[in-house]
This record gives sequence, structure tokens and C-alpha cells, in this order.
Amino acid sequence: MCGIAGEICHGDRRADASSVERMLPRLASRGPDGDGLWDGGRIVFGHRRLKIIDLSEAGAQPMTDAELRLTVVFNGCVYNYRELRAELEAAGYRFTSTSDTEVILKAYHRWGTDCVNRFLGMFAFAVAEHDTGTVVLARDRLGIKPLYLAESPGRLRFASTLPALLAAGGVDTTIDKVALHHYMTFHSVVPAPRTILSGVRKLPPATVRVVRADGTSTERVYWEATFTRPGVTNEKDWTAAVREKLRQAVDRRMVADVPVGVLLSGGLDSSLIVAMLAERGQSGLTTFSIGFESGGGESGDEFFYSDLIARKFGTRHHQIMIGQDRFLPAVARTVAAMSEPMVSHDCIAFNLLSEDVAEHVKVVQTGQGADEIFAGYSWYPPLAGVPRERAAAAYAREFFDRPHDVLTGQLNPQWLPDGDVSSEFVAASFGRPGADTAVDAALRLDSRVMLVDDPVKRVDNMTMAWGLEARVPFLDHELVELAATCPPDLKLAHDGKGVLKEAARGLVPDEVIDRPKGYFPVPGIRHLEGPMLDLVRDTLHAPAARDRALFRPEYVEALLADPNTPRTTLGANQLWQIALLEMWLQQL
Repeated sequence: MCGIAGEICHGDRRADASSVERMLPRLASRGPDGDGLWDGGRIVFGHRRLKIIDLSEAGAQPMTDAELRLTVVFNGCVYNYRELRAELEAAGYRFTSTSDTEVILKAYHRWGTDCVNRFLGMFAFAVAEHDTGTVVLARDRLGIKPLYLAESPGRLRFASTLPALLAAGGVDTTIDKVALHHYMTFHSVVPAPRTILSGVRKLPPATVRVVRADGTSTERVYWEATFTRPGVTNEKDWTAAVREKLRQAVDRRMVADVPVGVLLSGGLDSSLIVAMLAERGQSGLTTFSIGFESGGGESGDEFFYSDLIARKFGTRHHQIMIGQDRFLPAVARTVAAMSEPMVSHDCIAFNLLSEDVAEHVKVVQTGQGADEIFAGYSWYPPLAGVPRERAAAAYAREFFDRPHDVLTGQLNPQWLPDGDVSSEFVAASFGRPGADTAVDAALRLDSRVMLVDDPVKRVDNMTMAWGLEARVPFLDHELVELAATCPPDLKLAHDGKGVLKEAARGLVPDEVIDRPKGYFPVPGIRHLEGPMLDLVRDTLHAPAARDRALFRPEYVEALLADPNTPRTTLGANQLWQIALLEMWLQQL
């Protein structure tokens, strides 16, 4: 797990190595164990290293193979790198390290851009061909690892984070009006390739982009789960298949040359990971849970359940309680760690948790992704039985933060795009073939968009802010493929994630399986008061906010007068949503 950056120039123009050097300090937290720069004339690559596999200098990046005339920078982990290495060695390739980075380099030489189909893991990488000047950019199937792009005439820059691109300079930072509409509508998510800034784009998940020396480029999507039924199988068979695939996914993510811990929230997903590791004989596992002081009549922790799992499986458990003395100072640094504005209050929880966890381990497994692939959220059941032709509208009613006609009364007119672009985006997705039912279409959209640009990005940004690698077994692409073909009624059973709950029976205590769905509770964000409300008010009244004038003044003042009542469709605090966006813009 690392931070990567680069500049690619076209024609006879040389790349500016100093621009890449300016990006690297902004990636330092992602790779605190070393840095490197490769200058290939038209192409410059930079790297910040977090040592997880092959701790020696042989695994340093950028990595060049002088014989193959290739250079690579890579962020992530290829869990099957040992098996691929053996196959490549049998084909005559020689290795000088034990790293997965070198496997990517040789695999690209052997199989070209099709190498991505052989990788099991999470990755974003760039490979430069010395002889042709071609650069290949690629991102993993579920978008677990980020890759941001900034293009200008004659030049393309890339980096693991958006702030790193800004540090290089010359980026258009005006607001993208379509992206703003998505942010305010689509649960604060901006689908790829857009970001909230007009001058920054992101490579979509499961995408390979080939950039040639003359500046022309092509993109292809190399993977997508299919939400159709392969045939009739019974519930017992589905339960067994899910259990076995998850076991395999958890096992894969133990590959490391350093210890691996688990973020244990006390919910079903992380508890099942701990149970499966214990089942496999993993002893002395280190687990971590976080809690906050109560506020607004809401509990701030779920320690009862995480303690129960820790006792049952004998983990070395760390219970982290956060008081106000740590909470408020963490807000600004959490916002600064965001590559894009992310409204979820879980961000602050993950940032604080990662700070403490990084003192003990460098790698953790975490339960993100299970709700999106096994239908654990509240907006899926209302879609059951909805005809496909009405599915997009039904999804929007359940999921959108507000309808377009309401948004027009909240944004100032100059920031409104032409039409209801978010509804058009959803309708286009739902209209594509490959999803049998309304629930299938919603799960397909969420796994390609919301999952990538909310929980996955949140975990990546907040863990990497402290040099901590997070691995997500529920997003093993083979498990995702299996879940996609599972009948919706099995996923919706038992108030959501039914097939996963049945797979957990006998491994995880029933009181954890059957408990009401929980979240990282952060009362200080859900209920704004005191110093936190003062921070929000100061942000929205700041000269930068007034000059930008994104929101109608009457909307802002109405929220400040009643900070905790107006909620989005899914119950998020509307005031926090607009304040978070302004906080993020003001710290650029």
C-alpha cells in the first residue's frame, strides 16, 4: 500500500520532474517508509512506500526492469502474487525481489493489459514502456485503490489523492456543476469519472487506460458483475457457497510480511471475519473498536457486541473511547485527509481509529462492502416487486437526498446544471441489460458507484492518513460475483443480508447476527451543538463561502436556526452535508 504520482507528456515535451516532486509530500502519510522518483524524459513517476510485502530495498519503487524496459509504480496488494510468480518463473522470467510489485511488472510484459484479469486484489498502477512511450494506467475491479487524473494540453498527471494533484499546480479548481448536483442528490457521492472540481477526474473502477506517446488514449472496462440467475439452487447451497467464498477471501488477505489485525465494530460483518480467522487457527489476533461520548440522547459506542466477540475468540482487543478533547481537533484533519468531500460521520471515526491502530499494526481487515453486495440497507426492500420500468424512479424516492425540484430552491441558480442530471444518471444505469430485477439493478449501481465513492473511499482515505493498509474481504471480486447471482429474496431475508446471516450461523453468536443493524455512531456529527455547531456556523459564514455562494442564503440560515431537524431522505443531517462541502473547499 503506497502513494503513486506521475506526469506524462506528449510529443517532444519533457515531463516536469519538479511537479511530481511537489506531489510526493502530500502522499507521505500513505507511504511513510520511503520515496523514489524515476525520470524517463517524457514520463516521470514518483512513489511513497509503505512496506508490507518484501520489506527490503529490493521492493522499492518506482521499479524498473532494464531487460524488459519497463517501469512501474503501484499502490495496493496482489494477494495471489506468489502463484503468479511461480507461473512466470516457469515461463522463464527471473526475479530479484519477493515483492508483488515485480510480479505486476513481469505479468504486464507477459500478458499485456490482460494482466489485470489475473490479479486477485486491490490495485492502482502505472506501467511505462521505455521503447514506445506508452503508459498504461489501471484500477482494480471494485475501485478499492484510487487514481486521480488532471489533464491539460500536452500533459496528463496522475496521483493517489486529489490534494496531491493540486500540489503540482495548474489544476482548474472551479466547481463542476454536474458533480455538485450529484453531491447534493446522490447521497453526497460523485460518480466517476467526475469529481467536484472541474479540473480533476478519476479513473473508474475496473478500467484500463492506455496513453500513447502522441497523446491519444483508449479506455476499456475489463470486469463487471452480472446480476442474473445462473440456475435454480436451494438456500442451503447458497449459504454454503457464500461461507466458502468468504473464507477464501479472508484467507487471501492475510498475505503480508507484517502482522494483520481486524477493525471490529461489533456488527455481523467484522465479527464474521474474526470468527473465520479463528476457525482457521489464527491465534493472538489483534482487534480494535472505537466509541464516542453520547450526545443528543444517542449512544456513542457498540462495545457490548465487540467485547462479546473479542472474548469469544480470545483476541488481543483494544477498546478506544474518544472524548471531546480528541473529537473536535480531529474534524479539521479528517477533512484535510479527504480526497473528495465525504459527508459520512464515519470518516472521523475511521480517522481517529486509524491513528491508534497504526501504533500496533500496519495492516487490518475490515467489514466494509457487505451491505452493498448482500442488500443490507433500508432502501432495498421497498424495491422488491417493483416493475423494472418503474425501478429507477422507486430507487430515487428511497435513496436520493432530495428531489430535483427541492434542490432548485437550495442551490443558487448559477450552480444548477441543465436538468435533473442525477435522475438521468440513475435511469441510464437502470436501463442497461444484465440485471434481472429492480433490486438487482439497485445493487449493481450501488456496487459500481456508491460503494466505491463512499465506504471504500472513506476507509482508504482515513486509514492511509496514518500509513495503515485496510483490506476488505467482502470486496473480493469472486465473492462479489457470487453475491450478484444470489436471488434477491435470499439477500433481503431476515431484514437484509439474509444469506450472509445464515452463513454466519454456528460461527458468530446469534445475538450478534440478529441484532439491529448498527453503524459507527458519532453523536457529535449527527447532533450538532456547542463548539461543533460554532465551527459549522463559522464555515458557512466565512468570506470564501459567501463569495462562492453555492447555497441560497435563506436555506443556509434556516438550517443554522434549526440545525438538527432537517434531514435527508436517509436521515443525514442537511446542515452537516453543506458545511462539510464548504470545509473541504476552504482547505484546498
